[in-house]
Amino acid sequence: MADEDVAYLAGGTAGSRVANVARMHETDLGDWSAFDPTVLPGGLPIPIDDGAAAHLLGTRLPAMALPATDGTSIDLSALAGPIVVFAYPRTGRPGEPSLTPDWDAIPGARGCTPHTCGYRDLQADFAAHGARIFGLSTQDSTYQREMVARLGVAFPVLSDAGLRLTQALRLPTFVAAGHTLLRRLAWIARDGTIERVFYPVFPPDRNASDVLAALRQREV
Repeated sequence: MADEDVAYLAGGTAGSRVANVARMHETDLGDWSAFDPTVLPGGLPIPIDDGAAAHLLGTRLPAMALPATDGTSIDLSALAGPIVVFAYPRTGRPGEPSLTPDWDAIPGARGCTPHTCGYRDLQADFAAHGARIFGLSTQDSTYQREMVARLGVAFPVLSDAGLRLTQALRLPTFVAAGHTLLRRLAWIARDGTIERVFYPVFPPDRNASDVLAALRQREV
C-alpha cells in the first residue's frame, strides 16, 4: 500500500480499525445478513482534503469511451453542455460482507449507495437545468448493472475497471483488499472541461443536492 493510501486510511492498525467498526455497529462482524448498504451509520470518519483533486479544475476531459450500464460506450469529453460526474469507491449489496472488515473505518468509503440514490432522486431536477448525470467507479459493468436495476437508477454508471480515465485524470484513489478504488468526489463539466470540483465529499447522501445548488447558483 502506498504512503498516500496509508495517510488516507487515517492511521491505526488494521486490527484497531476493525475493533472501531465493531464498536460503531455494536454487532458481530461475522454476521452480515442484516447489512443494508442504503443506511449510513453514525460516527463515520470524515475524509480530509489532501489536495489530491486540486489539479482537476479547468482540466479538459480525455477523449476515451467507457462502458456504461445502459449498454453503450460514453466519451465524456464529447458531450456538449453541462454534465455531472460523481465518483465513488464501490457499492455494496444487501446481506453481503463489505470488501474489508474495516471498510466503515476508512474515511469516505461507506455510503456509495446513498450517494448514488441522492442523484437518482434528483435526476429530474438536474435535467431541468440541462445537466446529464453519470456515476463512475472502478467496478465492472456486470456488478454495476445489478446495482442500477436493484436501485432503479435511470442514468448511466460508467465502469473504469481498467483505470484508463482514473490514470489519465490522476483521480484520487486508495487500495483496499488489492483493489484500486476511487475516492469519493464529483465534478461539473461543460463542453468537455471541468469547471467545478467537489472533494472531499461528506456526507455522501448530501452531495447531489450540493452539486445541484452549484448549478442553480451559476445560472443566477
